[in-house]
Amino acid sequence: MTDSPTNRPPQPPGRRTREAAVQALFERNVIPTYGRFDLVLSHGAGSYVYDLAGRRYLDFGGGIAVTCLGHCHPAISEALVEQSRKLVHVSNFYYHELQGRLAQCLVQLLGPGKCFFCNSGGEANEGLFKLARKFGHEEGRFEILTASNSFHGRTLAGISATGQDKVRKGFEPMVPGFRQVPFNDLEAARGALSPATAAILIECIQGEGGIHVVRPDYLLGLRQLCDEKKLLLLVDGVQDGQFRTGRFQAFQRLVEGVPQAEGFCPDGLSMAKSLGGGFPIGAFWVRAPYADLLGPGTHGSTYGGSPLACAVALKTLEVIQREKLADNARQLGDFLTSGLRQLSERFPALIGSVRGLGLMLGMELAPHIPSLPGEATQTPAVRLAHLLHAAGLLTIPAGGQVLRLLPPLNLRPAEAREGLGIIQTVCQGLG
Repeated sequence: MTDSPTNRPPQPPGRRTREAAVQALFERNVIPTYGRFDLVLSHGAGSYVYDLAGRRYLDFGGGIAVTCLGHCHPAISEALVEQSRKLVHVSNFYYHELQGRLAQCLVQLLGPGKCFFCNSGGEANEGLFKLARKFGHEEGRFEILTASNSFHGRTLAGISATGQDKVRKGFEPMVPGFRQVPFNDLEAARGALSPATAAILIECIQGEGGIHVVRPDYLLGLRQLCDEKKLLLLVDGVQDGQFRTGRFQAFQRLVEGVPQAEGFCPDGLSMAKSLGGGFPIGAFWVRAPYADLLGPGTHGSTYGGSPLACAVALKTLEVIQREKLADNARQLGDFLTSGLRQLSERFPALIGSVRGLGLMLGMELAPHIPSLPGEATQTPAVRLAHLLHAAGLLTIPAGGQVLRLLPPLNLRPAEAREGLGIIQTVCQGLG
């Protein structure tokens, strides 16, 4: 690894004035639900974004695992323009070929079943919640077990399913029917079952929770438990799916080569984020025995599965498969993991552990990290993110101590080396 060269062009007169004007627009007109970084971005290309001054940043955040082909990929731009000239939106009262083709692609990647299309991961998870309730309704079962430290969206039911108190605070009482159990603890899941339990919902890699990976034996144990107790096994693949780990879904990567794992599959799975390469689209897939539980009138979405969204998602899948980006995610994921672990050995006072799979990685800061520059109210992860921004690298905090690396699937080796070099330079500057 080599130190990244400086990336700071001369600041033009009035730059701060322009940034302040944009920020003032937000302060006056946008509800302040986000803790935004002090960056005003203007455009992007490939693995890079640029601010108003033209300063370039290597984007290892990827819009939180969304821009899987980087920024402004020509294939996505062309698909948007071409389809927008034909048909942008029609009601789901009618058929159109693109939605059927996209559903077929997803079924081929996952297994026999059917898909429902929506606009986001939160909506996709809402569909899974309704599926579980419909499944258990005749027997009076409605409860869904989820994991501690999990994250399942920002809707009222989503935060009720989420195993993080900070997400729920101020919105009590929660929607009934959700309970959390320790992650990766099969006996805790078994012990938590009640006569009302209808399903278990799990993330194979907890993203917002700090990049914690499920154990294959736990995943297989949940499948066996759900079969034994006649429960649905549901997977939230919103952030870790869509080839980010080197397979279409993380569970497929995790059970590779594991004895007795052949044919493993959940009963339902939610998708979004990278599915449209940056264009909003969500979906959930339901395994064949349960694929018709939600019949006409039981669920819907005005915008879900529009011709425009489906055209972009189809093109995104086509590019990923044509360019063998799943293999790239494995190879560069291994390279980044190795490089980060070398940095943790070199700077143990700053970097604790490194974990994840493919291009979904977490860099956990040391538990007693020395004081970092920044405001006293900011977490160590946010403070280090600021320093990395100043050096030209975007990352995403997860909790107080973890930075997520979620670069595009078509990341180049030189860009991976550049990212490691920037992290190294920042660590060296901190001593």
